[in-house]
Amino acid sequence: MFNPAAAMKVMSAKNKFVQNHPKFVAFVKNELGNGLPEGSVVELTVTKPGQQPVKTNIRVLQSDLDLINEIKNIK
Repeated sequence: MFNPAAAMKVMSAKNKFVQNHPKFVAFVKNELGNGLPEGSVVELTVTKPGQQPVKTNIRVLQSDLDLINEIKNIK
């Protein structure tokens, strides 16, 4: 069931995220917006205060692309 109040809350949080992190949002739109070809590597580094960075990565599979397309179709 669609909940308009919950949808408004999520949209407000999304807008705040975009406002707080414009460079990240631009990066994601530029690099991921046109799709990633199978075989691309996505790497993520998390650096917590006072700790060493931790990295992980994934190689994009066709099943990942299929999942992304299914999520896009839900909109």
